[in-house]
Amino acid sequence: MHFLLIEDPLDSRLDAFRNVPDAELVRRRGIFVAEGRLVVRRLMTDSALVTRSVMLTDTAREAMTDLLDLRPEVPAFVVPQAVMDSVAGFHIHRGCLAIGEYPQPRPWQDIVANARMLLVLERIANPDNVGGIFRSAAAFGADAVLLDPATTDPLYRKAIRTSMGAALVVPFARIEKWPAALVELRALGFAVVATTPEPSKPALSAIASGLANRRVALVLGHEGDGLSDQALASCEFHARIPVTSNVDSLNVATAAAIALYECGRDSCRNSSGRE
Repeated sequence: MHFLLIEDPLDSRLDAFRNVPDAELVRRRGIFVAEGRLVVRRLMTDSALVTRSVMLTDTAREAMTDLLDLRPEVPAFVVPQAVMDSVAGFHIHRGCLAIGEYPQPRPWQDIVANARMLLVLERIANPDNVGGIFRSAAAFGADAVLLDPATTDPLYRKAIRTSMGAALVVPFARIEKWPAALVELRALGFAVVATTPEPSKPALSAIASGLANRRVALVLGHEGDGLSDQALASCEFHARIPVTSNVDSLNVATAAAIALYECGRDSCRNSSGRE
């Protein structure tokens, strides 16, 4: 068996799992951290990303033996709960962490080459929002997500967890030349649609009805400020999601889900057979 029992929190084999809450430290190691049984399963079954090792309690090991037996090349360190919490730096409620190898950056042009539906994010700071957006991207059939330089890393632990592992599966790339890339997307044939709460703009449903045969890139902006003036000026369409006067705007992750549904409803229904 490839399970390795470790009871010493100072064991060097656990070094990659140390100080998990320190996102910068984790990133400098060239790794990311997947937390929770469901997310770790998705990493090891559905994702093309490399799993380096797993640390789990004996209870979690019993629940995940089937998965770990399928991946005997991945070291699985079985530790007491107290050792896990000490090494990680906080209480691991579900008793399971995995270390993944952070992927090499890919040119965003490669990511979108065969894409029909994209999400493009500008200055999305909250990792829960980024994770929620990736979950919606997976649910509604987005082919990829593009990130401006300021958007939070989707492979940050909290973003992965909130995405229910979708951030490990949905392709993404970082855009360095922003917002010039929006103009380039238009040149590639994408209908680049800025989402905005501006009441004078047409409803997204009206815009979406005319985009059935086009590749679409939906652009979403900062949780408080929305899209920058430069990004707005670079988009072909501006569209709003109508809401009542009780609120001025929607949470950006909620807006992403609605926008994807409006622009991709036919392809989503055709692929799943469900409403």
